[in-house]
Amino acid sequence: MAITIPDDYVYLDYAATSPLCEESARAMAPFFASGRAGVSAQGNANSLHRPGRAAFAELEQARKSLAESLGAARPDEVTFTSGATEADNAALFGIARAIANKRRLQGIKEKPHVVVSAIEHDAVLAPAKQLAAEGFEVTRVRPDRQGFIEARALEAVLRPETVLVSVQAANSEIGSIQPVAELAALTRESGAFFHADATQALGKTLVDVAEWGVDAASFSAHKVGGPKGVGALYLKARTPFAPVALGGGQELGRRSGTQDVAGAVGFAAAARAAQDGWEGEAARLRGLRDRLYAEACALDGVEATVKVEAGSQDFLPNIVHLLVHGLESETLVLRLDALGFGVSGGSACSSQSLEPSHVLTALGVSDDDAHEALRVSMGRFTTERDIDGFIDALRKTLDWA
Repeated sequence: MAITIPDDYVYLDYAATSPLCEESARAMAPFFASGRAGVSAQGNANSLHRPGRAAFAELEQARKSLAESLGAARPDEVTFTSGATEADNAALFGIARAIANKRRLQGIKEKPHVVVSAIEHDAVLAPAKQLAAEGFEVTRVRPDRQGFIEARALEAVLRPETVLVSVQAANSEIGSIQPVAELAALTRESGAFFHADATQALGKTLVDVAEWGVDAASFSAHKVGGPKGVGALYLKARTPFAPVALGGGQELGRRSGTQDVAGAVGFAAAARAAQDGWEGEAARLRGLRDRLYAEACALDGVEATVKVEAGSQDFLPNIVHLLVHGLESETLVLRLDALGFGVSGGSACSSQSLEPSHVLTALGVSDDDAHEALRVSMGRFTTERDIDGFIDALRKTLDWA
């Protein structure tokens, strides 16, 4: 049975996924012709005939455009993937295993050491757990109460055996923006490699992999108005890497499998649009964020999960995270949905779990409070009127309690 969504429904869950932007839709349109009309636009980028060569040219132009948007030095430092989850997995497994293999050949007996933050997405935490099962030492660095990984906290856990550090650029639940450049520099000084999951950061704050000084970074198209099912792994030249997906040797052997050319083109267009205008859009969203925090927290029983000062650039401009005491997240989400507002209780990737958010637990939020969490995330099509309506809907939801 199809679910009908009213025309006036207000979507406020951009951190889960964003609507397809016009630039991306326009760039991909030629790839969706059917039948004979689609032959020239839908070749396999690895074929030698003209449709294949045309597809390859489009793929490489998309790679060049995306590399420029991300600040990569060379287009071949960008590998297209099926999304940020694959990119995160590839970064952790690919870099850690490559270095471990080299150490083994050199006769180094000490276990290689990997560091991740305790508030990473599960796409980083799960591979880290698997690496531990394979014999790596794994350390989780805890954030402070505001959700930041401090340089001194990272420095305290770095060892001579440390081979890889992975710290997200921005958190998908509370919005804290990490000091990536500082953490990457500290990691480099220790002789290790640094990976950043930059999925939420792209288009919302400064993203420049060269300026950050990272060795690897992960991205996803659908977080910036691109299509679902496509992402990218930035891998700085000469970074050790053992591919996870083996087969036909596509993507310079880093990720085998026939590439989604239309998705890559759509991603490149969305990333360029997001990056080109990020400062103005961030300022607009920051104003909505600050207003939403102020008006929501004026309601009885509602408080901000982290303290975000008005105008603060230490947190993403589009995420508001609240604790609504007396109502569980699932109830909040469903009641607000009934009133025409789409929000979430946290990461969409773990919305079916009954466990409290590991992010909130790492901050020291109690299990009871963590079960009362509400995340509102805005984007390109969010308006002042949407915020007015949401505050009214939240007030009604509280009155029902």
